[in-house]
Amino acid sequence: MTAVDAGPETTTELRFPAGFRWGTATAAYQIEGAAKEDGRTPSIWDTFSRTPGKVRNGDTGDIAADHYHRMREDVALMKQLGVTDYRFSIAWPRVQPTGRGPAVQKGLDFYRRLTDELLAADIRPVATLYHWDLPQELEDAGGWPQRETAQRFGDYAGIMAEALGDRVATWTTLNEPWCAAFLGYGSGVHAPGRTSASASLRAAHHFNLAHGWAAQLLLHAALPQASEISLTLNLHAVRPLTNSEADVDAARRIDAVGNRIFLEPVFHGRLPEDLVRDTAAVTDWSFVQDGDLEVISTPIDSLGINYYSPTVVGAGSSAAPSPWAGAEEHVRFLPAPGPRTAMDWPVDPDGLYELLTRLRDDLPGVPLVITENGAAYDDYADPSGDVHDPERVDYLRAHLTAVHRAIADGADVRGYFLWSLLDNFEWAYGYSKRFGIVHVDFATQRRTVKDSARWYADVIARGGLGG
Repeated sequence: MTAVDAGPETTTELRFPAGFRWGTATAAYQIEGAAKEDGRTPSIWDTFSRTPGKVRNGDTGDIAADHYHRMREDVALMKQLGVTDYRFSIAWPRVQPTGRGPAVQKGLDFYRRLTDELLAADIRPVATLYHWDLPQELEDAGGWPQRETAQRFGDYAGIMAEALGDRVATWTTLNEPWCAAFLGYGSGVHAPGRTSASASLRAAHHFNLAHGWAAQLLLHAALPQASEISLTLNLHAVRPLTNSEADVDAARRIDAVGNRIFLEPVFHGRLPEDLVRDTAAVTDWSFVQDGDLEVISTPIDSLGINYYSPTVVGAGSSAAPSPWAGAEEHVRFLPAPGPRTAMDWPVDPDGLYELLTRLRDDLPGVPLVITENGAAYDDYADPSGDVHDPERVDYLRAHLTAVHRAIADGADVRGYFLWSLLDNFEWAYGYSKRFGIVHVDFATQRRTVKDSARWYADVIARGGLGG
């Protein structure tokens, strides 16, 4: 393990508000490994990654970054970096293997040890209840398109509140339900790999309902008064190619099925009327029952935002199967200009500023947190063992500058969680993409701090960007 040196002190040019939360983020299936240990059963990602052709190189999360066995080493790294908060996810099949019934104590004990280790290091635990690893048994029973899955999620939230309620500072119900619903059940590029527009819309509603039931349960649990309840969305910064009526309408359609399908039920207790019209040929929305929207709009303490790049659209059509239910025949996607990451995603910090100022206007009084932001580059250890990643440093600096500008313009942004602490299993890309500020040699599991981690430690120590 390489120690972190924050470097010499210089004058701060962009200082963030006092109490701003500086964090890193990970997800259970991407880093934990130990896929068959201590009672854990398969999730949909275990099954999907074993399906030929679904994940690059046939990679799986069986070992990943071996965080299950190296947790203390990883928390020590975070302490050296000086992070104030750590956002992790809990593997549902590790603590409730079938998605029903009592918890497995060995699974709960791992998260008890993790949160205790974080608290001992003076790091706030920020727990995400769902980061895409549905117990396979629940998928076999119908998965997220079925209402019962949302009910089971509420029970699971209760288990976790009882086990960790005295330790966790912030509870995030769901991470990126858009990806889980529309990539998992619409285009099929994520687990469980289904390709049904109607199933994706049902799944989206049941994710909203699961969030609401979990939020209600957490609100009524015996949690410390300072505990917070949140939801993380990967909101799309949608731009029309031109100001033509057709291109503007294409952007409206994507905003409806990409953003407002979650924002309006959660914060306003309603379905977007244009979304219902756009998807009338796919579903009649009869799966929305009386009282659902009241549950979904249970008040929460903050909104998490995951941002990587903008979305540029124009009038046209998309290839099938498409994740954009109701928009496939009306929208085409175009590349945004500018430099690109190893994921071939455009680097565009203005998109983050646009999202934050939009939410400032649309959701006044709702605190915002950047729960994921980062970039994959082709990092490698040089002959001396160092990992230099200047492109990532430039990316992070530009996006933090955008966050600072949004705060200066009135956005109530309370924190920033860099994705990701560790190189990890990057879903359908397997181990071919590296997002971490800590390099992981997957053959030996050796951790090496990258230049970007040292740079981030300096930002945290200053409370802002230095000159």
